[in-house]
Amino acid sequence: MKENRLYFLDAVRAFAILMMLQGHFIDGLLHTSYKSSEYVAFTIWNGFRGNTAPLFFTITGLVILYLLKKAESKGNENLRIKKGFKRGASLLLIGYSLRIPIFSWLAGHIDSYFLVIDVLQIIGISVILLNGCYALLKNQTKLLASLLTGIGVLVFASEPVYRTLTLPQVPDILVNYITKENGSVFTLLPWFGFVAFGAVLGIIFQKFQYKPQFKTIAISSFIFGGLFLNSLSSEAFYLIYKVTHIELFYNVANYNYLFIRLGNVLLVFGVFYALESYLKHPLILKLGNNTLSIYVVHFIILYGSYTGFGLYRYAHNSLEPWSAVLGALAFMSVVCLVVIYEDKIKAFLNINIRKAWSFIKLKSMHRPRLHRS
Repeated sequence: MKENRLYFLDAVRAFAILMMLQGHFIDGLLHTSYKSSEYVAFTIWNGFRGNTAPLFFTITGLVILYLLKKAESKGNENLRIKKGFKRGASLLLIGYSLRIPIFSWLAGHIDSYFLVIDVLQIIGISVILLNGCYALLKNQTKLLASLLTGIGVLVFASEPVYRTLTLPQVPDILVNYITKENGSVFTLLPWFGFVAFGAVLGIIFQKFQYKPQFKTIAISSFIFGGLFLNSLSSEAFYLIYKVTHIELFYNVANYNYLFIRLGNVLLVFGVFYALESYLKHPLILKLGNNTLSIYVVHFIILYGSYTGFGLYRYAHNSLEPWSAVLGALAFMSVVCLVVIYEDKIKAFLNINIRKAWSFIKLKSMHRPRLHRS
């Protein structure tokens, strides 16, 4: 493995994908009567679960710009840009395909619900946007970092403006990226803000990671920056409001979940970076490098993508708490095992499908033919 690999990011991705697996399982299958703030365990679980998507989007931005700047140092950044655009497009296609109701379409029931946007489409668009920004400003690193920082701050600080935005005249295929009026799970705003902040971190890591004491400074910055955003960012916006009397800052201070979530992301980065030397286990790296496969497999098993038969169909909002917890553990294990042994499973299926096909052909060849009299 390469020495300049950011192992802690693989561990964070592995952690985030496991959080996503149990989060989707419990959210989808736990009985609605237990999804209440009256239950302390659910409240704590729900709070932790809220950090999963911010982690994914921030890591996305960090990895993209880190790899782009790394490729730049080797002189093959144009190849990396092309690869990034293809990657973004493939994520878009996979994201849409997972929501296509194949059996409903075959039955003649066609609607536009498959156009709602989920995490893969937003990551795909973000990959394309970041590669575009880099292509335009690759020779002006400071300007690129400033632009991405400005985008992140603007997206987060203007959240009250687009929070309840509706655009009824805009076609669904476009409006679903901007608003949730048609049922989109994720939208470009505010989630691209996390990607932008992550991209700035990617630039910083690629430029300074070999400097003396960088790791110590980075960990301290993650911890103290995370604590500030988590504990004091709301007060900071309230002070800005008191000085400027701009109501937007007051609204941000009163519903400041984005900067707080970013603070939580930084805290997780700080902890995992500090423990990086203990997180290089092959299993952790395997999970961290196969998050897309894990996502697709979990979507098929849980929501019935492509097959129409998933756990969600048969046990939606029906499980008791302990059943949900044990089921989530089993679900996580099965999905991860499928991905870990993906190559062996594919080889097994290929061999047996060929054997079955050969058997069918052999039987058809020896089937007695009917002769007309």
